Amino acid sequence: MTQPASPARQDAPIPTAKSAPAGGGWRRPLGLRADVRNLSLLGVLAVLIAVGGITKPDEFLAISNLQLVLTQASIIGVVTVGMTFVITSAGIDLSVGAIVALASVWATTVATQEYGFAGILFTAVIVGLGCGLVNGLLIAYGGMVPFIATLAMLASARGLALQITDGKTQMVTVNSVLDLGINDAYILGIPPLVLVFAAVTVIGWLLLNRTTFGRRTVAVGGNAEAARLAGIDVRRQRLYLYLLSGLCCGIAAFMLIVLAGSGQNTNGNLYELDAIAAAIIGGTLLSGGRGTIVGSVLGVLVFTTITNIFALNNLESAVQQIAKGAIIVAAVLVQHRTLRGGEA
Repeated sequence: MTQPASPARQDAPIPTAKSAPAGGGWRRPLGLRADVRNLSLLGVLAVLIAVGGITKPDEFLAISNLQLVLTQASIIGVVTVGMTFVITSAGIDLSVGAIVALASVWATTVATQEYGFAGILFTAVIVGLGCGLVNGLLIAYGGMVPFIATLAMLASARGLALQITDGKTQMVTVNSVLDLGINDAYILGIPPLVLVFAAVTVIGWLLLNRTTFGRRTVAVGGNAEAARLAGIDVRRQRLYLYLLSGLCCGIAAFMLIVLAGSGQNTNGNLYELDAIAAAIIGGTLLSGGRGTIVGSVLGVLVFTTITNIFALNNLESAVQQIAKGAIIVAAVLVQHRTLRGGEA
């Protein structure tokens, strides 16, 4: 007599985005494609560096400019690390730029600055976590579509940031914060913000690739129902992911305060576009189930280098946005073609 199916257990194996045949045959091609993709991004980056060196050799290859490129990449890069986790879970966060703006202006009010370095850092992180908590609760427990919930947060956070600043720039007067942005604070020629980005990247890579949290994130993005049957609390996992995204926004807001020496309601403009684009061209699936921190970081470097080259050559920002849009479309088309080829 056939035995009835056993109910799902808490210790059941965590499902992956795809079922692997015996011997893990699909893992090798998938890993190979990831290596090829990363090498391709490195090739694109090398070409961009060559273009910058040819068109503006004195300006682009200057140590100060390269330090600036890495510093600018660091801020959006920290946001992209959080975005990579969200997209891997088949979610989206359109509010990251607005959260950065809100955290930066809340952390630079006169009342906040009275508490010095610790007060500014604590406020930026707490505001980011608070916004991430609201997003997570609305999506995980409120049943709202991520696109709608984070779009609402985008509008609300931007509006609140404008109300706090009254449209004015809030200058930072805490010397210990401003000192992090000067050359004397560089360690072996590396800006402190770049070191923060490196630390966040390493932690993000370990979290996604070497922990149960990362495996659960991939499982939820690959098949949420299968993940639930395997004993994963899908709603709680999604809440954690938006908290993580908010945390990254708070850290990025503090980094932006250090770089700009001020807080503005216009901070973080189009960060959501840059973060999503960097994650996608890096190889993170927009449909969920696969994410790569290394690819996302390379994507950030590609976009930041493009922006720098365009700025040095006095090209309009509109041209930059058109170029970024074209790259996003090309990356998504390549993803679809790769997936269809893998299923054939």
